[in-house]
Formats: sequence, C-alpha cells, structure tokens
Amino acid sequence: MMQSLLSRDQIADRLLEAAELLEGQGADRFRVRAYRMAAETVRALGEPPEDILERAGLDGLIALPNIGLRLARAIDEMVATGRWAQLERLRGESEPENLFQAVPGVGPETARAIHDTLNIDTLEALEIAAHDGRLETVPGIGPRRAAAIRAALGAMLARRRRRGDDDHEEPAVGLLLEVDALYRQRAQAGSLQRIAPRRFNPSGEAWLPVMHVDRDGWSFTALFSNTALAHDLGRTDDWVVIYFGHPGGPEHQRTVVTETRGPLEGRRIVRGRETECKRHYFADA
Repeated sequence: MMQSLLSRDQIADRLLEAAELLEGQGADRFRVRAYRMAAETVRALGEPPEDILERAGLDGLIALPNIGLRLARAIDEMVATGRWAQLERLRGESEPENLFQAVPGVGPETARAIHDTLNIDTLEALEIAAHDGRLETVPGIGPRRAAAIRAALGAMLARRRRRGDDDHEEPAVGLLLEVDALYRQRAQAGSLQRIAPRRFNPSGEAWLPVMHVDRDGWSFTALFSNTALAHDLGRTDDWVVIYFGHPGGPEHQRTVVTETRGPLEGRRIVRGRETECKRHYFADA
C-alpha cells in the first residue's frame, strides 16, 4: 500500500499556494484559475490521492475534474517525495541537488555537477537528459554510469511516465528566443516581479525576476539562471532558463545563453539546439 508523504489537505494547500504565487508573478488568469480549481478538487476527494494512484495510476487522477496531465504528475510527485519542484521554484527555494540525490548512485558532487552542467531541476528532465546523451556530458559521468542512472530513474518514474504524442515536443527555436528577448527586456525595465532565491543569496534579497507568458499554445516561465556555475562565471544576467509546456501537459526546460565562440558568437542560442539556431540565424544566408 502506497503511503503519501503529504496529506490531501497539504497537497491542496500547495496547489493553492502555487496559484497565489503565479497570480502575484503575473501569470495568465486561466492558468491561475486551473490551479485553484485543482486544489478544490483534491480537497473534496472522498479518498486519498495515493489510493487513486495505487489503483489507477495517473489516469485515475486525470479522470477527476480539473486535473490534467501536468497537475496529475505534480500530485504524484508530492505523494511520492513530499516535494513539488515547480512550487519550490516559484517560492525561490529550488534546490534540485537534493532532489537528484534521491536517485541511487547520485551523490552530492554528482548532483551538483548535473544541475550546473545541464541547468535542469526535475527528475523528468534528468530522465530525458539520460536518454538524449546530455547526461554523459556531465563531468564524472560516462556511458556506463549514465546507463545506471537511466535505469534507476526508469524504476522511480514508472508510474509518472504516462507518455503522450507531445511529451517531448518543444517550441520552435525562434519562439524560445522570442520569449528570451521579452524576458530580458522586461527584466531590464524592472517591470517583473522579483523573488528571493534561497540559494547563493545570504542577504535574502529579492533579485531574481520571473516572467510567466503564453505564446502560440505554450505556457512559458523564464528566470535568470541561479546555478553555482552561472554565479562563478558572472552569467546570472545572461543565462535564461525557460520552462515550457502546453496547458495541462508535461513541462520541460531549455537554457538560452550568449554564444562565446564559433559562427554564432555574440548571438543568443538555445543550449542543446545549436544546429537549429544556426538554421534560424542563417536561413537566408
């Protein structure tokens, strides 16, 4: 029998808190309303969410009113881990290194290297990186260790791996660069809500601008990178992490940076999609 680390009311409270944070940070009102309605659904359940997951998996949650795939995964994450990475991000409390250490074979140094190299903060994003080859670019992780991490993640995320046709779909590079430009413009103008990240911020200053915006059927959240590497290299006002997903669908992320070498030097590029960026910039060349 599955035992949740959070009660029904605690999960509902976290969904409601996310709605309030999204509203305060300027997110679309329909997105805010979706989280509030999901909180009401969870609070009114006649049985604990973990019982539904045990009996019917994610599909059991998705069958409920106001619960789509993204929120079903969020509820499952809270049931299984007692945490919700998205809420921690909205609070400014994200510490993905601690989350990654839940994976067998991943210690503190490896967890830190994964986050600093790949700029990811969820187990789902780590699983994708383990499959597309990016995990092997992390110092200290070769093909054999990447395969072991991939297998461990597969076992951990078996219930959450409800795949749809758009599970790995991403926005066009041009759209990601458009969101990046809009975020940096608004951040420079001082028109965005700022949050106080817990990491690398001993004074508790609210310095990190956050932007929520919808474009072409996608919901985006953009923030400057708050990784140790970004701080070490002085890139906290250059590297932009963009989270994206279709409403109700899974969330993924990419990092946009200013290229420092090669034919794209000086241009904004999407890490991991450099070839597409070349086509984007030199299509008419």
